[in-house]
Amino acid sequence: MLEKCLIEYCSPTLASLKTANLFNYSLEAGRDVADELFAVNCGLSEKGLFAVELRRSGGKALIYVWRRSFLERDLGRPDVRCFLEGYGYRKTDMVSALMRLKERLAENESFPHEIGVFLGYPLGDVIGFIRNAGKNSKCSGWWKVYCDECEAQKQFARFQKCRDIYTKLWSEGRSVWQLTVAA
Repeated sequence: MLEKCLIEYCSPTLASLKTANLFNYSLEAGRDVADELFAVNCGLSEKGLFAVELRRSGGKALIYVWRRSFLERDLGRPDVRCFLEGYGYRKTDMVSALMRLKERLAENESFPHEIGVFLGYPLGDVIGFIRNAGKNSKCSGWWKVYCDECEAQKQFARFQKCRDIYTKLWSEGRSVWQLTVAA
């Protein structure tokens, strides 16, 4: 079940096209998400990817899958560091930033919209989403776009094509590990 979710929701990250993806994973009776994540991380960590449970709520676990090198690059940008400081991120190294993100998710049921930075969305679009409360976007697809609509549409098409190809290959028997591009 977790492999299917990784293909469906994380193909662009597995293919090294995107920093990270996020999805809700159903907590069915008898399922040990920690064991499943451990198994996934044993394989994917060799290729520079990691998965973690960020929050549990309403019978679901919020799973975050990221490419280490991309997230470190994104969090290292001065404009991103400055932006995150406004949300209480005193340190923006990967471990500290992810810990703060988990804290923000635990603070209340609302969603901390700075998470877009952790997903590799353009900072201008993350800021636009926050300022506009999710309204007035130029277009939407994998995220809501407030800045470069043309470039975003190209990205959306690449991500969808990737998902389609990965879904087909996985259904033909390829494993997530086989489909994951090494760092």
